[in-house]
Amino acid sequence: MNPIASLTRGCLLVAALLPLSLRAQTPSVHDLAQRVDKRYNQLHSLKAQFTESFEGLGIKRTESGTLLLLKPGRMRWDYTTPAGKIFLLDGKYAWFYTRGDAQVQRLEAKKLDDLRSPLRFLLGHTQLEKELTNLTVTPAPNGHFTITGQPRGQEKRIPKLALTVTAEGSIVAIEINEADGATTRFFFADEAPNTSIPESTFHFTPPQGVPVVDSLPPV
Repeated sequence: MNPIASLTRGCLLVAALLPLSLRAQTPSVHDLAQRVDKRYNQLHSLKAQFTESFEGLGIKRTESGTLLLLKPGRMRWDYTTPAGKIFLLDGKYAWFYTRGDAQVQRLEAKKLDDLRSPLRFLLGHTQLEKELTNLTVTPAPNGHFTITGQPRGQEKRIPKLALTVTAEGSIVAIEINEADGATTRFFFADEAPNTSIPESTFHFTPPQGVPVVDSLPPV
């Protein structure tokens, strides 16, 4: 056989088999969702560094800090950029405060509809296939995968939510697309599962002289 023809035939064969190989390496959305569920249902605490970006409504900003999670139902976002900003969920109330603000905002946890609340499923009995509808999975860079779906009950506000996860089921990024065109992204690094976190970390004490205002739930 002509060497050029043989080489061409070999290249065509590789090209034909490549998509099959990629499909074989991509787990089903059910299997991957199960891995995520299993990983986070087995945790009792988690510490990670985060970067949060927002773009929309003429605004563009990037913030970062440390995320702490503790079961049951506790979550703390400590921002280093901007310094002094905190979002805390103590199991009963959600607290919002930035150093220098004239007041502390408080909201009953059961009424919370904050963009960070999609992470709350990591604190309880996680079932991605019940939390999100119309799930799909696609390959992502660095050997990761992206699970895309729609948060159940938030169809009018959030048409799409995407979780980028490792093959083992660890979440490395979350992207939230809102109906008004705004996009919020969270990136996570240096994850430390089941690290020791004192319960007192999730008790918020308002700064002296700063009043606490009970906020209305988002509409």
